[in-house]
Amino acid sequence: MLGTMLGGFGSQATAQTGAESVVAEDTVASDAFQAPATVVRTIAVEGSQRIEPDTVRSYIELRPGQPYTRATLDEALRDLFETELFADVEIRDDRGDLTIVVQENPVINRILVEGNRRINDEDLTTEIQLAPRQIFTRSRVRADVSRIIELYRRRGRFAASVEPQMVTLDQNRVDIVYEINEGPRSKVRQINVIGNEVFSDGALRSEMATKQSRFFRFFSSRDTYDPDRLAFDQQRLRQFYLTEGYADFRVVSAVAELTPDRRDFIITYVVEEGARYRFGEVELDSDLRDFNSDQFSRIIPIEEGDWYNAQLIEDTIDSLNETAGFLGYAFAEARPQFNINREDRTMDVRFRIDEAPRVYIERIDVNGNTVTRDKVIRREFRIQEGDAFNSFALRRTQNRIRSLGFFQEDLEIEQQPGSAPDRIVLVANLEERATGELQVSAGFSSLEQFILNLSIRQRNFLGRGQELRAGINYSSFSNSIELGFTEPYLFDRNIALGVDLFRRDFDSFNFIGGERNTTYQQVSTGFQIRAGVPLTEYWTLALRYGLSQEDVTLDQASFFVNGQCSPLLAGRFLCDAIGNRIVSSIGYSLVYNDLDNNVRPSRGRRLILSQDFAGLGGDVQYLRSRIDADRYWNLGSGFVFNLSAEAGYIYSLENRSGVGVDDVRLTDRFFLGEPQIRGFDIRGVGPRVQRIPYIQGTNDLVTDRRLITDDAIGGRVYYLGRAELEIPIGTGARELGFRPSVFVDAGAVFGVTDPVLQTFPCFDANGNQTGQTPCSGGDIPGPILIPITDAAGNQQFIDNVSNQLTSDPTTNGVANTPANQTIAPFFERFRGDSPRPRVTVGVGVNWNSPFGPFRVDFAYALLKNNGDDDKLFSFNIGTQF
Repeated sequence: MLGTMLGGFGSQATAQTGAESVVAEDTVASDAFQAPATVVRTIAVEGSQRIEPDTVRSYIELRPGQPYTRATLDEALRDLFETELFADVEIRDDRGDLTIVVQENPVINRILVEGNRRINDEDLTTEIQLAPRQIFTRSRVRADVSRIIELYRRRGRFAASVEPQMVTLDQNRVDIVYEINEGPRSKVRQINVIGNEVFSDGALRSEMATKQSRFFRFFSSRDTYDPDRLAFDQQRLRQFYLTEGYADFRVVSAVAELTPDRRDFIITYVVEEGARYRFGEVELDSDLRDFNSDQFSRIIPIEEGDWYNAQLIEDTIDSLNETAGFLGYAFAEARPQFNINREDRTMDVRFRIDEAPRVYIERIDVNGNTVTRDKVIRREFRIQEGDAFNSFALRRTQNRIRSLGFFQEDLEIEQQPGSAPDRIVLVANLEERATGELQVSAGFSSLEQFILNLSIRQRNFLGRGQELRAGINYSSFSNSIELGFTEPYLFDRNIALGVDLFRRDFDSFNFIGGERNTTYQQVSTGFQIRAGVPLTEYWTLALRYGLSQEDVTLDQASFFVNGQCSPLLAGRFLCDAIGNRIVSSIGYSLVYNDLDNNVRPSRGRRLILSQDFAGLGGDVQYLRSRIDADRYWNLGSGFVFNLSAEAGYIYSLENRSGVGVDDVRLTDRFFLGEPQIRGFDIRGVGPRVQRIPYIQGTNDLVTDRRLITDDAIGGRVYYLGRAELEIPIGTGARELGFRPSVFVDAGAVFGVTDPVLQTFPCFDANGNQTGQTPCSGGDIPGPILIPITDAAGNQQFIDNVSNQLTSDPTTNGVANTPANQTIAPFFERFRGDSPRPRVTVGVGVNWNSPFGPFRVDFAYALLKNNGDDDKLFSFNIGTQF
């Protein structure tokens, strides 16, 4: 096979008379004009393979019986070449018998692309118009080259070049190969601004989407040259100056020059700032019947004397249009009228609203829902057919449908004219997305170590809007199996009903240094019935009843002596927690929610007041109260700010006797740490008991943190606050599911009865006991000996012959040694029971990865209390926080 440069692939158009072949040049043509015309007798076609001879003859205007000259032959040649079907054409003239000899263009066998690394074959193929089995033409190859180069330029590679190659095959076939030299990405080396006096170059560059190429922008694509972005930056500059009062600002020119090495661009803007204006008279003129100008002037946020701001104009227009829509005037439109006073540099603004009919809903059309039933969508509408149009109700409807999570996030309900001027048709064009979720994932988190998750969930079961879910979770410290079902509209009434069945195994743990050690195991088996009733559009009352059996146990090999839990080994608080109990509770939640999206909110508020009463039968009695509040602000440009606060209190209705015994059981208390307050370890905040061993034979405590046991015991009261700012990122990273944020967390858990701490005897140098720890002077702590007994409580001995446990105090008349368990001395202290806030700051990233949700946080504890366990870095893969 032979590769041929397409640029050198030529053809020659000739006309022959008799046996001579003469190139159709200007001199020959001029002689032909002087020759007498000859009549065409016949027209024959030779060399055609795929194209019929009659088709070839149809491309020229010559016909038998017509006179012709050399000029008409040349015109026929041009007509044939313009069809782009032939590689070469000759017309032979034998005294009126014309023969058209053609060489057909080859058929394309394959289209190949070589040398591309930055753009994949699929993207390039969509730009190439030539295709296999098509007829090869040079013009279409040149067009494909231009499109490929333009694609690379849109990606910021202006040095890219494309060299088309043609590989000749048998049977008049060819392969077309586009050899691409991508070249480096064209960066923006420098941005110059000429003519600016009020604002510096740096201030103006900060308003632009395009950035100058710098080494620290290796993750950004905003420093690559893009002509569309150049036009957008001109609008950004104008918008910036208009918001600062410069109404006459204009961009005189914007020039992008390619550097001599064709690697980078230098962009130069020439601007005229003009004078700065203030607002003059601001008036509202309305012809709407219910839209009184004097009454609604107060919603205009503009004051006379303020600096002119075009953004305030846009906000006022939106506010007036929304207010008119609230009154039922769907097609009313506020139009600003400006009067510039250049002498005193003021701008008078009159907002004009022309008369428009009050509009009523003629029809509501729902399209695109192939799975979801119509009634599931229509019951979310806050406006019905026949109602007066209301823009606020329409916006609320859009938010409610988005919050279902069944359709596209950018859902907009269109407003179309109805059959009369006062009628409107609402059209919801929906794009359904998958609502079934099957997740099989494994991962590792700093919170739960190894994680295995298997879950199936259908949020739109049978298209009815019902939720059905089942899940199995396994990790190093917790296992669970759960089944749940929710009917959001029971019997087509706005009453939600749900039921959950569960079995949860939780292994609590303490820390000895950085190592986690399982302390108690809690197994909960039960069910919960839920119901929800809307009180108003934004207020909902949720009721619930739960019944569960909870079994709390300790490892007998580690914490039991003689069949009993040993406070010396486990601690009194853990011995107090063990047992089997029934929890029967009833509760309610009062919820206010006007968020624009329940899945990923960007504006709105949510408030939840909850109380749960345990004691409706069962073995546990308490009243648990909680409050949770969130507020979101959309700051524009992709920034979303969130403030949240929550607090809780649990009050025991039992009076559990015992010194150091809290009326609220350990398993019912509040705990705080990762992930609620980032920057601390799990249960790393709040009351805790620490055991610090003594150095053997001394009164000194060990300083190696790895030898210290740390048990969190929770509290009856907690509070937590967060401030978080979601930061916008590039389109590519956003499409991959990255959502970075910066945050501040603050909170505390406290309010628990001081536990009884373990003490050890102190001995002087002569071995005499002098008191209890902490020891004073030169005294040192000694161990505690716990006698080992049998099931009947009888003292056990160590046989002095066999060295085995025995119930006999003597063997062969020789006294045996009493069997005791020796507990080495340690110092036990209670810390962290303080309402003082713990404060952390940090950055985090959420990523919806192909392997499941991923969250990573870097947080630093600014304020902490003695005993708190802080933590700088945490991450989680494969499970939701």
